[in-house]
Amino acid sequence: MTVSKTAVLVLDSTDPEPLARFYAELLDATVEPSGGDPDLLLVSDATGIVLGIHRDPGHAPPSWPRPDDSQQAHLWIVVAPDALDEAEREAVSLGARPVTAEQNGTRTDRRTDARRYMDPAGHTFVLAPVRGVSP
Repeated sequence: MTVSKTAVLVLDSTDPEPLARFYAELLDATVEPSGGDPDLLLVSDATGIVLGIHRDPGHAPPSWPRPDDSQQAHLWIVVAPDALDEAEREAVSLGARPVTAEQNGTRTDRRTDARRYMDPAGHTFVLAPVRGVSP
């Protein structure tokens, strides 16, 4: 018999409350403390838990891009292609810092379509257009 499991991406932060609020506002979600760990906040939307934010007093933000250009774990937030500009404005207004933007061939108006940011604690995330996502 298989044990029921749920996987949750957890980001470390020296100050998890503001980072959890950042992602809750960005994802139209709520923040609740986890039942078993006083240092873990869970960001949830109508579909369930989407992200965990964990207090780590020794956390140091990752550097990105790394000099050796190796892949690091990062969050992809998918949006409808025609909502990308609005999603970018919202992320920046909440405190996201743009890192890079590049074309990946999904837009015909020659605007950038893969947009990378750092959240307020320095974790990288991408706003990526995906067809079939409702705006």
